[in-house]
Amino acid sequence: MRVLFTCGLGYLPQRSGGAQSSTDQLANALKQAGHDPAVLTSLEPGGKLVWQSKLKRKLTGRKFSRDLSMGYPVFRAWHPSDTTEVVERFRPDVAIVQNGFMVPIADSLQKQGVPVVLYFRNVEFSEMGGNFDTLAPAKYISNSNFTAQRYFEKYGINSTVIPPLIDAKKYRANSTRENVTLINPSPLKGGDLAIRIAALCPEITFVFVQSWKLHDDTHAALLQKVAQIPNITLQPRTDNMKSIYGRARILLAPSQWEEAWGRVASEAHCSGIPVLGTNRGGLPEAIGPGGVILSHDAPPEKWAVALRRMWEDQKYYDQLSLAARNFANRPEISPESQFKTFLQVIENTLAER
Repeated sequence: MRVLFTCGLGYLPQRSGGAQSSTDQLANALKQAGHDPAVLTSLEPGGKLVWQSKLKRKLTGRKFSRDLSMGYPVFRAWHPSDTTEVVERFRPDVAIVQNGFMVPIADSLQKQGVPVVLYFRNVEFSEMGGNFDTLAPAKYISNSNFTAQRYFEKYGINSTVIPPLIDAKKYRANSTRENVTLINPSPLKGGDLAIRIAALCPEITFVFVQSWKLHDDTHAALLQKVAQIPNITLQPRTDNMKSIYGRARILLAPSQWEEAWGRVASEAHCSGIPVLGTNRGGLPEAIGPGGVILSHDAPPEKWAVALRRMWEDQKYYDQLSLAARNFANRPEISPESQFKTFLQVIENTLAER
């Protein structure tokens, strides 16, 4: 099969995040199974890839540039809602429509006879770009029970739940357990709360790993705040997450955002790293017994108490670590099982054409 994924809000290597990582791992799983994946996405400003894209589009007269930076075709344009050109060039058998402009992209694909599966990876309804009532019947996937419930409540949509695909080999490490790690210290992900927690625990080393590209003023504010807390180290984004989890004792996930899942929790669990996170959205589903869950509006002092217990009480830590490792091995998050379900949804979609 030729499977086209869409990520209307940007894609690797320009934009990183749970949706992008999950799409990449599904695309690679399709390649390994003998299928042909591709991604349609929007361009992000800045960087070498933008200039390469601009040159390619100027030389060819096309709206979309095509690159193989991820090991499979990625089609990029500033405004990806009109999919006509990509359909003509890639000729997909089916499209998996995801975050960003889902309705106009799905509508464009359906008008060209491409069957679509809508994969819900967040609950940001304002990013849909329209009303699902305008689309022809389609299949739906959600990345958590929380996400599925929200779309059912909002639109009456029933969806198959498939949590993010996690290739444990990419994340599993023999950790030295030397720091508390936060992935993506943006305000939405609880960066401000994490800074306050770190200030209350000066004896503990914190590592903040950047992920989302922040606005200049937000990034400047982050740098200023972190500089005032000597036990925080700020690191740039990396594709080598083993190097991050290889030093983590605890993953801190104080998200203030309504998380659809919480992929970093599942990644950390692969190494038996427990998570201290919030009760927002689907994050509790991702953490499960492999960590501690607090209210997102709990005061920093309460977070500091919970963190210190995880850090200092070895017996308690070992229990959480074992639970995290066991939770990572549960059948419903097995990549083989998830991929089988994903293919079944596609096959059902094609069978109903």
